[in-house]
Order: sequence, then C-alpha cells, then structure tokens
Amino acid sequence: MNVIAKKILITLGFLLIYRILAYVPVPGVNIDVIKEFFSGHQNDALGLLNMFSGNAVERMSIIALGVMPYITAPKLGELKKDSQGFQKYMQIIKYSTVAIGFIQAIGIAMGLTSMTGRGGVSAVMIDTTDFIILTAFSMVGGTMLLVWIGEQITQRGIGNGISLIIFAGIVSAIPSAIVGTLNLVDVGELSVIGLIFILLIIAATVSFIIYVELAERRVPVSYQRKVLMQNRFKRIMNYIPIKINLSGVIPPIFASAILMFPLTVLSGATNPILVNIRDFLNPNGFMFHIIEFVFVVFFAYFYASIVFNAKDIAENLKKQGGFIPGIRPGEQTKQFLNDVANKLTFWGALYLGLITVLPWVLVKLIGVNFYFGGTAVLIVVQVAIDTMRKIQAELQMQKYDTLSVTGL
Repeated sequence: MNVIAKKILITLGFLLIYRILAYVPVPGVNIDVIKEFFSGHQNDALGLLNMFSGNAVERMSIIALGVMPYITAPKLGELKKDSQGFQKYMQIIKYSTVAIGFIQAIGIAMGLTSMTGRGGVSAVMIDTTDFIILTAFSMVGGTMLLVWIGEQITQRGIGNGISLIIFAGIVSAIPSAIVGTLNLVDVGELSVIGLIFILLIIAATVSFIIYVELAERRVPVSYQRKVLMQNRFKRIMNYIPIKINLSGVIPPIFASAILMFPLTVLSGATNPILVNIRDFLNPNGFMFHIIEFVFVVFFAYFYASIVFNAKDIAENLKKQGGFIPGIRPGEQTKQFLNDVANKLTFWGALYLGLITVLPWVLVKLIGVNFYFGGTAVLIVVQVAIDTMRKIQAELQMQKYDTLSVTGL
C-alpha cells in the first residue's frame, strides 16, 4: 500500500469514528423531545448549527458542541514563531477550549431542563443537578476528543483535520436535506419550478464560490541572478499570488459561533433583560443577520492581516535579491503589498458576507421554503479544493521520491 492510500484510509477511519460519536447521546436526555424541538428550527441559525455538527445537536450527542469551542478559543499569533512558544500556544488554546466548552455545555443543560415536548414530557429524564454535571463533562470530553481526532488527521492523514470534521458533518446532512426537499415537493409545499430554481441557485453559487476561491492577483517579482559562464546578469521573473479570499472559511464560522454563544447560554433565561437580549439576537430576525454580516467582514479583515504578512514577504524578497518592478525593496514593497491585499480583502470580505446571509435572503425575501446554507457550501467547496491540492502535493512529492530512488 502506497503512502497516499494509507493517509487517505487513516483520514476516513478517523472521520468514521467521528460519525459514530454523533450517535452517542449525553446521559439522561430525552432525544424525542429534542428532535421535536429542532423540527421547527430547520430554517434558522440553530438549523445551521445542527447541520455543521452532522445532526449531532438534534440527537444531543456528546459531540453536539462540535469543534466550535476550539475555533472560538483565542489565537495568539506571536507565540507560534518558535517551538516553545508554539507549545504554550497550543496549551492556551486547549485550556480555552475546555473553559468555553464548559460554559456552552452548562448553558445547554440548563436550557434543556426547562424544555418540554408534547404532553408536557420533559427533555431531561434524571435529576437536574446530575444532568447538568453529566452533560457538561460529557460534552467537553466529546469536544476534546474531536480536537484530538482533528490533530491526528492533520498529522497522519490528508488535509486539515478540524476543517475535515466540519466538512464531514455538513456532507453527512446532505442526504436528509435532499429527502426533506423532495418531501416538500411531494406534499405540494414546494413546486417543481421552485425546486428547479433552487437547483439553479445552488449551481450558480457553487460555481461562483469555486471561481472566487481560485481567483488570485499575481504580483510580478523579478530576481537578479548572475550567469558566471557569460559574466552577465540575467533576470528571472516570478510572481507572488495573493488570493481574493485570504481569510478562508474562518470568518463565517467564527461569526456564527460568537452569535450562537449568547443564544446557547441564554436559552433557559427567565430574567426580562436577558430574554430581551435573546429575542434581539433571534436567528430569524433582521438584526441577527446584520450583525452576522458585520462580524464576517470584520473577521475577514482580521484574519487576512494574520495570514498575509507583507513585512515578512518584503524582507524575504530583499534577502533573496528579488523586487517588484517599479517598487523599491523594503518599506515601499511592504506598503505596496499591503495596499494590494487590502483592496482584495475588501471584495473578499464582501463576498463572504453575502454568501453568509444568502440563506436568509432566500427564505425571508424571495419566499423559498428551503434552507440553502451558503456558509455550508462555502466550507464544503473550500475544504474540498484544499484537500485536493494537498493530495496533488503528496502525489508530486511521491513522484520526486521515486525519481530520487531510481536515479532518474
């Protein structure tokens, strides 16, 4: 078995474990009541959160929190520059994940204690205090297990483990979404023309996402290399690729996680002020999506500034004897690259914001009775592209290793 096949099998094996965990409920919960509650929340942010988890939320699985606590943990970029700093960085991330997970899990548990289904059946079948303690520890344990699985996939498999876990959760919900849509057509709630319109919207959105994700600005770079045999200088041209969407899928995921955090904590609130805050952040409301759009744009700029470091690029170019034609090396190169990145990030942030609020626009303004997850499609497409690139890189590396062994 070659290395690529082994890594793919390892990745699939860990993803299978993840999907099995999605069917393990927290102790003492009445799953029927939870499913009844989520049946009325398919077209809002709770439905999106459920889809991200691969329907683990509506089953109240031990991994219902998913990797959201890990994603929302503080990112301290300066600590990652050396090995000791990186270890400290990972410790802070994991401790923060545990703290955030406990807060969210306790909020969910307290909300479930006041939830009832048809006939007044409670969502909790054991003592309230025991249930809160068991839920908190089991959910945090499930989240940390997912983090470990993600790390194993990254180190031993193919692709980014955390991204692939989110990817697998979304993809696993596609069959049920297709069946649900066909049922809407069957009962007459969605016309055939409406279904065709949805399919066209999906196809157009996927095509647009692929186009933008692959789009990049190529900044030309010139290198001076002396040709000793001819005793003269020869110019070698290259370029610096700068993507339109420098921040990737993190901004919409982070924005959704932040907005869902107070909703989770306040789910069982009875204080009038807290109830007003919860109602103000209603996932079906106008303000929720306005705030979400603003958050996505903000985090797009924030993460782009972390991912793209113009200062380091300018310094490396200067050390290697490279320069951008018409731009002086050093500070002017840094300023030029920052200007280019900022202009591209503006359009990238706008693109991410529109993709994020697209489902709400379709459901509320156009009247399409179908939750089309723009963020979900964005994640699926981008993770698929990233994974394919890494597989191609592995194949290319394996080809070089083979040539090295054979001496060709």
